[in-house]
Amino acid sequence: MSSVFGKPRAGNLGPERLVHSSIPEVNVAILGCRGAGKSALTVKFLTKRFISEYDPNLEDTYTSEETVDQQLILLRVMDTADQDVPRNCKRYLSWAQAFLVVYSIDDRRNFEGCSQYLEIIAHHAKETQHDYPVLLLGNKLDMAQYRQVTKSEGMTLASKFGCLFYEVSACLDFEAVQHVFHEAIREVRREQERSAPTRPLFISEERSIFHQPPLTAKHGLPSCTFNTLSTVNYKEMPAVAQAKLVTVKSSRAQSKRKAPTLTLLKGFKIF
Repeated sequence: MSSVFGKPRAGNLGPERLVHSSIPEVNVAILGCRGAGKSALTVKFLTKRFISEYDPNLEDTYTSEETVDQQLILLRVMDTADQDVPRNCKRYLSWAQAFLVVYSIDDRRNFEGCSQYLEIIAHHAKETQHDYPVLLLGNKLDMAQYRQVTKSEGMTLASKFGCLFYEVSACLDFEAVQHVFHEAIREVRREQERSAPTRPLFISEERSIFHQPPLTAKHGLPSCTFNTLSTVNYKEMPAVAQAKLVTVKSSRAQSKRKAPTLTLLKGFKIF
């Protein structure tokens, strides 16, 4: 099946793995009952071609380099081969970062089967305490005259499980199919940004322990001023700031005069 698409398998990248190692990777699993058009969507996205007949027992993973919002992404797509009920779900639950749950708008049983997949993903997210982007996809929009599932029903189901909803045609509209896959990549990015740990930034502030007035000469004119000892008080910067702390050490001559260490915040001007 992968030879038809002309795309390398994710597990057999060979020497290309070294080249791809620096490219961000996103794994997307396509789920749904038999006849939903999962393979047709995969082929349309990867090759811009529509093929109507597939072996429903074949399952494979395909790799494609995609540019999304001016960033190169190594996208891996698992075209699953469940029949009418989810089976051996661990193979994709532990692998995927996002899920496309597909049904055919001209098959109500197909649509009703989507609830099982959505519930399984929701249960997995609860167990792992991690949110996974899910997109509910009504396929075969070109068969709208035979529609058995209304658009509002699809939107209601998507709203129930908190996922995005689209209706597309793998037969006719490449741009809409591409948009769905790229939106899955964007959702993975957003989730990674939300779950990224934030480390507080600190900036040092010099405070004097005591203050000694300048010595005064006989004629009332200021003569000289002694440096005062200081302690460092750390203040937490807002997490929004994206800057690095740079400490500029004082020279040997300055250290003799007990000059305090100067701490700068890279990216900000010092006046």
